[in-house]
Amino acid sequence: MSGSAMTIGSREHSAAGLGVYPVVRRNSLLIIAATLAVAAYLAYVFVAFDVAGLIAKAQPMRATLLATDAVAHKVHVTKFFRGDTQTVVAVEGERTATYATPPDWVRIADNTTAVDLGGGYRVEIKDRQLVMETPDFGPIRATVTGRGVVTQLPEGQSAPEWLRATAAKFDARPTIGRRVQMSRTRVEVHRYFGGWENFFFPFRSELTAYSPMEILRLAFSPERLQADTPNWKLIGHTFWTNPDWQHGHVFIALLETFLMAILGTATAGLVGLPLAVLAASNFTPSQILRLAVRRLFDLLRGIDMLIWSLIFIRSFGLGPLTGALAIAFTDTGSLGKLFSEALEGVNKQQMEGVRATGANRWQFYRFGVIPQIIPVFISQCLYYLESNVRSATIIGALGAGGIGLMLVETMNTQRDWENTLYLIVLTIGLVMVMDTLSGKLRRRLIQGR
Repeated sequence: MSGSAMTIGSREHSAAGLGVYPVVRRNSLLIIAATLAVAAYLAYVFVAFDVAGLIAKAQPMRATLLATDAVAHKVHVTKFFRGDTQTVVAVEGERTATYATPPDWVRIADNTTAVDLGGGYRVEIKDRQLVMETPDFGPIRATVTGRGVVTQLPEGQSAPEWLRATAAKFDARPTIGRRVQMSRTRVEVHRYFGGWENFFFPFRSELTAYSPMEILRLAFSPERLQADTPNWKLIGHTFWTNPDWQHGHVFIALLETFLMAILGTATAGLVGLPLAVLAASNFTPSQILRLAVRRLFDLLRGIDMLIWSLIFIRSFGLGPLTGALAIAFTDTGSLGKLFSEALEGVNKQQMEGVRATGANRWQFYRFGVIPQIIPVFISQCLYYLESNVRSATIIGALGAGGIGLMLVETMNTQRDWENTLYLIVLTIGLVMVMDTLSGKLRRRLIQGR
C-alpha cells in the first residue's frame, strides 16, 4: 500500500511539475521578448536622434567655461594699440567697474604692463609685443606687425593644444582661469577669481571696502557715512539698488512669478469645482451636459500651458495677466477632472443624512458634499500651486514677465552667467519654500495638525 501511495504521489508531483514548466517558459520568453524590444527601441532612438553625431559635436570645454563663468568672475587687463594706449583694468571689462589704481598683480610702468596670472604664468606687454611666460612650455612671443600677429614659440616646440595663433589673432588659454588674447588693435589678459563680483554693493560704492563684520558694526554705529542718512538705511538702499545685480527688480520679478501662480491656481480651483459637479454622474443626471463638461475639461488641459500663454500674449499683450490666464485655463481642466472623480466617490450615506434633516440645496452641498472632497481639493490645489511656480517661470520667459523674463535676458547676454545662476537659485529656493509651506498647510487643514 505504501509503495502504491508513493507511486501515485510521484505521478501527481510529476504532473504538477509538467504543468508549471510551460508557465515558467512562457514568462521567460515574455521577459526575453520585452528586453529585446527595449533594446531595439533604444537602438532606433540612437540612430534616429543621431546620438553619435551629437556626441561628436559636443563641446565639454565650452560647458566647463559656462560653469566657471557662473561661479566666478574675471578681471580684464586691456591695452589698446590705437588712440589712447593706456592700460585699463576692469572687472568683467565694464567701464563702471574700472580700477583707478591697478591691483597688486598688475604693474604698469612707462610703456610696459606686467601681469602676474599666478601659478608661474606671467604676461609682459611692451609697445606692440607681448611675452607670455608659462611654467611648463616656456616663453611665447607675439608681435603685431604689418602682416598681422606674428607668434614665436620656444625653439624646437610645436604649438600646444591650448594655443591658437593666426595672423589675425593670438589666443592662449593654458588653464580655465587664465586667458591671453592679442589682435592688431589690442591685448586682453583675463584672470578669473572665485565668487560673484560686487554682489552686495556696486564697484564704486564706499561700502565695497568694508568686510561683512564691519558692515554689521557700521549698521548700528551712531557715526554716519552720510550726514542725512542712517547707516542701516544707506546699506539697505545701496544693496537694493545695485545696478549690476538689480536685487530690487529681481525681488519684484520673483513676486510677480509667485502671484501668477497664486492667481492662476486659485482661479482654476474656484472655477473647476462647480464645473466638476456638472461632470459628476451622481450629481448631474443629464448625460449630454456631463459629456459636454468633460469634453471642455479635455480641451482645456489638452492644450499645453505654453500654447495658452502664446494665445493670450497675442490677445492681451505681454504681462503677468497672460501667465495667470494660461495657468488658470490649463489647470481648470486638470483640477475639474480630479474633482469630478472625487465627487463620484463620495459617501452617499452622509449626503442622505444631510438631506433627511430637511436641508436646502446649498446646505446639502455645504455639509454633505464639500467636507468629503475638501481634503482632495486642498491637496491637489496646493500641489498644483507648487508646480505652477515652476511653470510661471517658463511662461514668463515667453513674455509674461516675472523671473522667467529676467532669466532669458541674462542668458541672451552670453556673459552674465553668474546672474543666470543667481536667478536659478532664487527660483529653486521659492519652489522649496512653497513645498515646505504647502506640506504644513496640508497637515494643518487635512489632518488637523
